[in-house]
Amino acid sequence: MKVLVVGGGGREHALVWKLKASPLVSSLYCAPGNPGIANSATCVPIAASDVAGIVDFAKQEGIGFVVVGPEEPLTLGIVDALAEAGIPAFGPDKSAARLEGSKGFMKDLAAKAGVPTAKYQRFTDAEAAKAYIRAEGAPIVVKADGLAAGKGVTVALTVDEAIAAVSEAMEDGRFGAAGAEVVVEEFLEGEEVSFFALVDGKTALPLIGAQDHKRAFDGDQGPNTGGMGAYSPAPIFTLEMERRTMEEIVLPTVRTMAAEGCAFKGVLFAGLMITKAGPKLIEYNVRFGDPECEVLMRRMQSDLFPLLVASQKGTLGDVDVRWWEDPALVVILAGAGYPGEPKKGGEITGIEAADSVDGVMTFHAGTTTKDGKLVANGGRVLAVTAMAPTLAEARTAAYAGVDKIQWADGFCRRDIAWRALG
Repeated sequence: MKVLVVGGGGREHALVWKLKASPLVSSLYCAPGNPGIANSATCVPIAASDVAGIVDFAKQEGIGFVVVGPEEPLTLGIVDALAEAGIPAFGPDKSAARLEGSKGFMKDLAAKAGVPTAKYQRFTDAEAAKAYIRAEGAPIVVKADGLAAGKGVTVALTVDEAIAAVSEAMEDGRFGAAGAEVVVEEFLEGEEVSFFALVDGKTALPLIGAQDHKRAFDGDQGPNTGGMGAYSPAPIFTLEMERRTMEEIVLPTVRTMAAEGCAFKGVLFAGLMITKAGPKLIEYNVRFGDPECEVLMRRMQSDLFPLLVASQKGTLGDVDVRWWEDPALVVILAGAGYPGEPKKGGEITGIEAADSVDGVMTFHAGTTTKDGKLVANGGRVLAVTAMAPTLAEARTAAYAGVDKIQWADGFCRRDIAWRALG
């Protein structure tokens, strides 16, 4: 079957790499892709958010299945548009994608489903939000309701910081329409874990957990980012914790979505806080995480393609998924200035040398070519992954790979997996 992957980041490179190994995939395309993806698939210069352009290309090329990577095209209704054209796609339709597209919708849905989550209030009036913050005190969390590229959440340690976050979103318009409404919720104490399950509208198939590193700098310092590294498995996410997450969070959500007339199909990414009382839901995303996807794909032993098709067809009960026992770890190389305005255009060399390190594989996240040279073209630019028999060995290998890459404007955290390894 001809398969099209939508997107052009590290997540999509990992998905393309995994799909290329499937004997069921005859031809692989990616829109828009990147120079790393171009080694495994035919890249098509169509933006991931260009729904009409992607549908037209899929029809013209006879694409049999589309795998949607990023959240934006999902919230724009790309799966609906492809379905109208008779092309099956992996991912939720526009109605179900609201689980990520609107944090308010997600919180209301979780409340209906009885899912354990932080106490919250929704606000469309800035002064009302500020008054609520003053009454509740800090620490407290302020979230832009809509999509903000992973940058719309402020974990405020003081009331002033929280009020400033409300002003930034609702009065200064930092996130555009995404910040016209905010969700203010209680601060949860514990360790964050990312957990993934494939869903076909009624059945949920658990995948695995990973631990992401959101802050830009070592020791969890600096601003929140889209993720500076991840590893899997996370020791805190035990089999018992997975069982509770499925029973208390994922399955009630799947049932409630179906009852509300917006059945969910695709991958459900539960951002969890492991508290003293057990797992609590922080947020849902409706796509594979980035950089978590890079470690998930490294660890997945099964053929990915039949799993994605089963999610779309409603036949997840007929499949299972197997994993390599070896842990995987990913280090993100980002451009100086990220998560603000990153430095772009700097030449990158040494990726082949990095990939020559035993167990290392580099995925491209924000690269392009200029005058025949590979250059940086984004905030998060490279995802250096490693697998090894132990997490410590995987971390050593990943950083050995990082150190072989030459890029003057790049930086990374040097403490990925610090919670597990110290």
